[in-house]
Amino acid sequence: MNELLVIGHPDLLAERQRWLQGLLQERRLSDNTVEAYERDTRQFLTFLTGHLAGPPRLSDISTLRPADLRGFLAQRRKGGAGARTLGRGLAGLRSFLRYLERSGLANAAGAAAVRSPKQPKSLPKPLTDREALNVVTTDAQLAEEPWVAARNAAVLTLLYGCGLRISEALDLTPGDFAGTPTSLRINGKGGKTRIVPLMAVARDAVATYLRLCPYHAGADQPMFRGTRGAKLQPAIIQREMQKLRGALGLPDTATPHALRHSFATHLLAGGGDLRTIQELLGHASLSTTQVYTGVDPTRLLEIYDRAHPRA
Repeated sequence: MNELLVIGHPDLLAERQRWLQGLLQERRLSDNTVEAYERDTRQFLTFLTGHLAGPPRLSDISTLRPADLRGFLAQRRKGGAGARTLGRGLAGLRSFLRYLERSGLANAAGAAAVRSPKQPKSLPKPLTDREALNVVTTDAQLAEEPWVAARNAAVLTLLYGCGLRISEALDLTPGDFAGTPTSLRINGKGGKTRIVPLMAVARDAVATYLRLCPYHAGADQPMFRGTRGAKLQPAIIQREMQKLRGALGLPDTATPHALRHSFATHLLAGGGDLRTIQELLGHASLSTTQVYTGVDPTRLLEIYDRAHPRA
């Protein structure tokens, strides 16, 4: 955080430095986030220097208008900044202005009046059928210990075979698999519960893992464990998937969440009903499922014509 690179009066720079330190020490934001906010505010102060024909003071910040902020965003956009970068930059400026407002040094209303740039909708691209099947096999796993390889295969199979979120899979317990279940009761986002079918291949993958795992969880405890016996964390599966991408030659978009996306997309391609897929995914809105599966209006009409009794 080199203030020599920032153009501004000492009173303003001192407050900015106190704000950045507070982000690190009190709010405990990550180093990367604070560095990004430092960079964004430095660029804004540089912009203001040209905009105001001189180094900005605290009094200049206190009288900022929405037009000033829009001018800064327009300059950044002209320089090639995308919507995500602009949105993060505006978030940083709002945070700084709110800090100054709490200290009685500025008014943050101008920043609040500026709309954040519309973010492009981005979803992980689905894997092909063959890619997904290769990822979930035990033989494909790169872990040396057999029980760890079986664990990874079981988790990935549940993501692809049942369309689970990774957090939902890691919350499953041995009790969920007692007997020979043909479905799972999943507690999803917002406390919503849904029932998803459990294929034999997924049930068998879990049974293999439970047989090999050296740690024995209680019936109501999370069954997927790390190598030291604690509950398995999503980051572990994400790293394993990263290794698989390199070993199997998969694109960077092949993530654990992409397996859930693949589940939905492959079901739809096989003639699945969009409303049913919505229920399986646990989406509150059908429009979310439509975006998630990349369904276009023509495809929706085809589903309607085939399925609606009055079509």
